[in-house]
Amino acid sequence: MNCESVRERLELYLDGELDVIEYREIEAHLRTCMACESIARNQQALSRAVKAKAAYHAAPPGLIDKIQLGYSATPTGLTIARPARVLTIAASLAAAVVLTWSVALLTLRTAPEQPFAEEVIAGHVRSLLAQHLTDVASSDQHTVKPWFAGKLDFSPPVDDFATQGYPLIGGRLDYLGGRAVAALIYKRRKHTINVFIWPVTGVDTPGTQHLTQQGYQLIRFARQGMNYWIISDLNSTELEQFAQLLRASS
Repeated sequence: MNCESVRERLELYLDGELDVIEYREIEAHLRTCMACESIARNQQALSRAVKAKAAYHAAPPGLIDKIQLGYSATPTGLTIARPARVLTIAASLAAAVVLTWSVALLTLRTAPEQPFAEEVIAGHVRSLLAQHLTDVASSDQHTVKPWFAGKLDFSPPVDDFATQGYPLIGGRLDYLGGRAVAALIYKRRKHTINVFIWPVTGVDTPGTQHLTQQGYQLIRFARQGMNYWIISDLNSTELEQFAQLLRASS
């Protein structure tokens, strides 16, 4: 299957509505295509968030009776006796559905970092499990930074903080949010720190965000036209110290 056919059937795949053959074909494609895998993870995160945040309302008393009043029995079945009444009820139900989804999506837009944080966590874990922590292994920033030239449409800032206890280990290419990003890897004792960097689109988001998710500490900020996502199992105090070094670097 190609990317277009997979994305057309992705919702059916995630809802378990495909036959075994199609399911396995899409599953095999997602294992080899990071772009489609990222879209699938985003859709799963959106679905979970909607289920968690969208309010569920039971039908009010008498609704069934009101609907039944809109129909009359005939020898061949039911016919609409009061079409205007039925349309009014249908419009009310549709409005309730739209309102519920609007509230859910508004809630999601207030916390856009949640689904993206899952992508960052997945990238971090994948780099550790797949033994693909670095594409270029070096503690020399003047070796790591030029390595990205021609591989990305931007030049990521690269600094070494070995004297402060956070040595640079190397870098690699990664894929987040539907685009290629730079990943810089640092160490703090036995803890690995992944720093994902890519250009800001639009205006820099002010301030710094801290998240704790799935046992990992994440820090997000933007500076000098670049997005930064930092992730590690390091304690929050030391990771914040590292983030301060990045924010103060040239």
